[in-house]
Amino acid sequence: MQLDIWGGAGEHGRSCYLLHNDRIGVLLDCGVKKTGAGQYPLVDPNVIPRLNAVFLSHAHEDHSMALPLLYKHGYRGVVWTTRATAQQLDTYFASWKKYVRGQSAELPYSDEHVEAIRFAYLEEAGATGEWIDAAPHVKVCWGRSGHLVGSVWLMLELEGKRVFFSGDYSSESVLLAADGPEALPPGTAGRPADLAVIDAAYGMDAEAQPVLLERLAARIGQALAQGGSVLLPVPAFGRGQDMLVWARERFPGVPLVAERELLQAFGPMLDRPEWLNPGAAERIRRCLEDPRVVAVATDAQREQALAAGRSALYFTADGMMQSERAQWYYRRLAAAGNGCVILTGHLAPGSFGQRLLDGPEAGGGCSVEGIRYKVHQGLTDVRRMLRAFGSRQSVPVHTGRSATDALCAALAAEGFAGLHSLGPGEALRF
Repeated sequence: MQLDIWGGAGEHGRSCYLLHNDRIGVLLDCGVKKTGAGQYPLVDPNVIPRLNAVFLSHAHEDHSMALPLLYKHGYRGVVWTTRATAQQLDTYFASWKKYVRGQSAELPYSDEHVEAIRFAYLEEAGATGEWIDAAPHVKVCWGRSGHLVGSVWLMLELEGKRVFFSGDYSSESVLLAADGPEALPPGTAGRPADLAVIDAAYGMDAEAQPVLLERLAARIGQALAQGGSVLLPVPAFGRGQDMLVWARERFPGVPLVAERELLQAFGPMLDRPEWLNPGAAERIRRCLEDPRVVAVATDAQREQALAAGRSALYFTADGMMQSERAQWYYRRLAAAGNGCVILTGHLAPGSFGQRLLDGPEAGGGCSVEGIRYKVHQGLTDVRRMLRAFGSRQSVPVHTGRSATDALCAALAAEGFAGLHSLGPGEALRF
């Protein structure tokens, strides 16, 4: 069996991994990189029509937005994912199209290829702990990955070979549950996989979520004590909902102004409590019922919230600040002279958020800082996953090549074997 890197290893974005031998081919994710007009996976049009199965770990654009290319190039099968993930994709396709056209570019596929995507739902074919026959010679089982509602890790069995794919994984979400090896089918736990493709987006970073949350709370508290407001740019789905609930509980009495789409995303979470940690549903309800939490959806409502003149936390649904709306918030807070922007996730090179972090705009009265909210894995987490799931060979992914090299070297020094630092266009036989 061979792993071909079509994207996602040695880089952040365009997750796409081909598993194949002379008889079968399976694809894990098919995403884009939000750089320029978008970078797409190194797909081989000759291979795509012969794929036996395609799996999607979750809906984020760097894992999903190149799926239509498969149908453009002749794939006629289904995409195995969860129903929650499939239902989130329309929002991401609309957002990706808007972004690409904003770069004065066109998508490499058409609407008909988006509409051609057909889904099969993992949780309806089998519960966690059960093998699912996904295609001839392809079995799969799944567990919750704690990254989004509907996000999963996968264990595949391909002609006697076992492959573990973590997807984007976090065991430290405020709201979302993550499964460990106890979710594997009976007799599977404790048996090492032949290959593991593991989220290592934070490279050598070993800090735990509680440490980062204390740092975040201290910086927010400082800004509020000085009479300022804080802008927290977050994605529409994922850490934004975690951070809203956390901020409401951590800063009693402080107004929270959030784009309506961020609050609306709580609806699917409450509709699917099986993806949540114990007690999370009640914490979400208390957040939604709190009069301090104000939803805004129009320019007039945003102006009204800012005109109130009170120190507040503002949540805008754009983690990299590429949208006009996020940039408008920044400029309004900068004009007020005592604002603070805290960027908590990945920033693509050249994105507005990254440019601000490198050096705020001249004349701006708004400080800009980066304090991570963990939704991926670093050194400590990767070490824990390797011990828990086990694999003969492992490929850390989702971060730059130098960071991957350093991570592999550190783990090898601890006695872990079979680690590989790979990049797009490279392959590994196993």
